[in-house]
Amino acid sequence: MPSFIYTARDAGTGREIRNNIDASSEQAAIASLLNRNLLVVSIQERLSRRGRTAGGRVALVDQVVFTRQLATMIDAGLAMVQCLQALAEQTSNKVMRDVIKDVCSRVESGDSFSQALTKHPKVFSRLYVSMVDAGEKGGLLAEVLARLATYLENTARLRKKVKSAMMYPVAVTVIAIAITTFLLVRVVPVFGDIYKGFGAELPGPTQFLINISQLLQTYIVYLVPAAVMVVYGWLTYIKTKPGRELWDRVKIQLPIVGPIAHKIALSRFTRTLASLVRSGVPILEVLNIVANTCGNVIMEKAIRIASGDIERGDGISAALGKHAIFPSMIIRMMTAGEQTGKIDAMLERVADFLDEEIDTTLSGLTALIEPLLIVFLGVVVGGIVVCMFLPIFKMSQIINAR
Repeated sequence: MPSFIYTARDAGTGREIRNNIDASSEQAAIASLLNRNLLVVSIQERLSRRGRTAGGRVALVDQVVFTRQLATMIDAGLAMVQCLQALAEQTSNKVMRDVIKDVCSRVESGDSFSQALTKHPKVFSRLYVSMVDAGEKGGLLAEVLARLATYLENTARLRKKVKSAMMYPVAVTVIAIAITTFLLVRVVPVFGDIYKGFGAELPGPTQFLINISQLLQTYIVYLVPAAVMVVYGWLTYIKTKPGRELWDRVKIQLPIVGPIAHKIALSRFTRTLASLVRSGVPILEVLNIVANTCGNVIMEKAIRIASGDIERGDGISAALGKHAIFPSMIIRMMTAGEQTGKIDAMLERVADFLDEEIDTTLSGLTALIEPLLIVFLGVVVGGIVVCMFLPIFKMSQIINAR
């Protein structure tokens, strides 16, 4: 049951009282206080620990399961409260269970489903709430939830592909850095002490490697914290508005990663736009939501400018076509969709096409990176080994020099 924080004055003594009260609604809380001869000065609902103040985010997989099961149960004719109670009992995620229980109690007290979802912004995004609200108003909640579940499934699938593609090169790079550091700090100094007794000039590559090893041994206690601070500073900077704008602009212009990042942002944009348009959300609100969820500041700015042009009477494709970040293929598909009245279907096809291209590019990139990283690791480690054994190969020259 919702809890309310109130400030009231005792009708007899005039004393101010601050406390909280549990009631099914704000009106019920006020009526209960009036029965106690308390004049309400202010009253505000206190969010429970299951709400906005507690808790943590929920994994996308749990959201997909919840949405898909809720759509199936509503389509079968069950009441919303019964559906939420059943889902709360069977979910294994504690945070999700508490959120569903809180949403259920709010629906029981008279709130709409979309209003109850707005109390949990960490779990249900603005896109989620807007689609549910449109589904409630249009009487198509089960259908909208099914579309929303499909959208979340596609988003989760794309995110998993990107993570899987990045995992191998990151792991190999970390291993290569660790092995190289170990060789320079532990192995190279041993050879350096041995060669010091030769009393002769060492080959250039060997001497260069020994110098690097000595430098690393001397300053490693400063280099590691400095590297950590640089990485932390960069991650902090790109969270700021100018830093994020700079990174998003540079990211889509990088040689290999740039096209993939651009296609991921375009896929998210087209799929989100298609889902919202199909659900009946007003176009200006659609563009505002899409701007917040596209994941790229440059694209976000372009969408907001296009939203102003659409408000002044331009078509969607004409307004977006003024910005180079949207490829001509997408603009032409959107133009055809506007002319046929099936822009949501066209956008869905574009999103599927982009997802296939991303999948193909990531698969090819993963297949190409694997041998390149192995060669790189072999060259680095093999180069160190050759440099350290080079004086042994020239042992006769060193002895003759002595």
